[in-house]
Amino acid sequence: MGPSRRITVLGSTGSIGRSTLALLEAAPPGRFAVEALVAGRDVATLAAQARRHGARLAVVADPGCGPALAEALAGSGIETACGAEAVIEAAARPADWTMAAIVGAVGLKSTMAVLARGGTLALANKESLVCAGELVLEAARANGATLLPVDSEHNAIFQALMSRGGEGYAAVEKIILTASGGPFRQASLAQMAQATPEQAVRHPVWSMGAKISVDSATMFNKGLELIEAARLFPVRPDQLEVLVHPQSAVHGLVQYADGSLIAQLGTPDMRTPIAHCLAWPDRMAVDVGRLDLAALSRLEFEAPDPVRFPALRLCRAALAAGGGAPCVLNAANEVGVALFLSRRLGFLDIAAVVEETLSALGGQPVNDLASVLELDAAARARATDIAAHRAAA
Repeated sequence: MGPSRRITVLGSTGSIGRSTLALLEAAPPGRFAVEALVAGRDVATLAAQARRHGARLAVVADPGCGPALAEALAGSGIETACGAEAVIEAAARPADWTMAAIVGAVGLKSTMAVLARGGTLALANKESLVCAGELVLEAARANGATLLPVDSEHNAIFQALMSRGGEGYAAVEKIILTASGGPFRQASLAQMAQATPEQAVRHPVWSMGAKISVDSATMFNKGLELIEAARLFPVRPDQLEVLVHPQSAVHGLVQYADGSLIAQLGTPDMRTPIAHCLAWPDRMAVDVGRLDLAALSRLEFEAPDPVRFPALRLCRAALAAGGGAPCVLNAANEVGVALFLSRRLGFLDIAAVVEETLSALGGQPVNDLASVLELDAAARARATDIAAHRAAA
C-alpha cells in the first residue's frame, strides 16, 4: 500500500461530513489520514471527530466557539483555529482530497480556496456551482483540480456517463434527475399552506439536515440541482429533465441517441456516492444495504406538479436569465427557508419570496467572486424585507 491519502472535510459535523468520516474509519488502516476538519459551531462533535481521526487541524467557523474548541482539544497535539478566515486557511492547506460539505453560499469561499491549490474536490456544496458556476469551473481548469459531484443525482449521472467509455456528450439526448417528491408529494395546496417545520423536515426516504430537507419539500433542492447539472455537464438546459420517483432507487438517468437509457440505482444512502468520489477512479467496499429489486417490486415515476411546486419553474428561469440570477435565487431561498424554520414565514411563501426577489435583482451581472458575494448580500437583504412585508400583510 502506498502513502496515506490526506483528507480534509469541510462541514464535518453535518450529515455528509459524518458519512465521509464513517467511510474513512471503515477503510483499511493507513489508507487515509485526516488533515483538517471544519465545522460551524458544534464544538463537542468536532473535537470528538478530531481526536478519533487524528486530525492535524480542527477549525470552528464561529469565532465565539474558539476557546471551547481549544479547551476540548488541549493536550491532544491537534492544532485549533476559529473564524471565517481560519476556515479558508484550512481549505487551502495541502490535501489530496477534500470534501466540500458546508451548507449554503457561505461555503463558496472555501470551495474556491480548495480549487486554488488543486487536488481533488468532492463537491457536496451545490450552492457554489449555483451562485458562481463559471468561476468555480474556471478555477478548477486553471489549477488542474479534479471536481467530483457528491450529490446522489449528479454522481449517478457521472457514473452513467462514464459507462459509455468516454465517448463524450454528442450522443447524449437528455439527462434525467430524479426527485423523491418529499413529504408533500401528494399534499394539497391548502395542506401545504399550513405545513409546519416539523412536517417539512420529515423526509420519507432520506436522512438529511433541516435546510436541505425543506428544500426537498419545496423541490428547490431539485431546482438547484438542475442548475448544478447545467454547470457540471455540457448539455443545453432543455436537455435536463426532472422526474418524481418516490422509491428513490433510481438516482439519475442518461438518455442516448440510440434509444439506450442508462440508469444508476442503489439504496438511498449518501455513503455510496461519497465512496465513489473517495475511491475514484476505482471503487471501494462499503457496508450499505443492497438494493433488493424483488422486494421493492415496483419503480414509479411521474412528472412534477408545476402548480404545487413552482420552485422548478423559478430555477429554470434563473438558469435561462444567467448572470447573477441563480445567485439571487439561492440567497432568497436560503433566507426563506431560515424564516420558515423559525416560524416567521409560511411554507408556500418561500417560493413567493424567491420569485419577488428574483424579479427585483435577477438581472444583475457577476464577474468575479467579490461581485457574487456582494449580490448575495443584496439579495438576502431584499428577501428579508419582502418576507417581512408578507408576514405583516
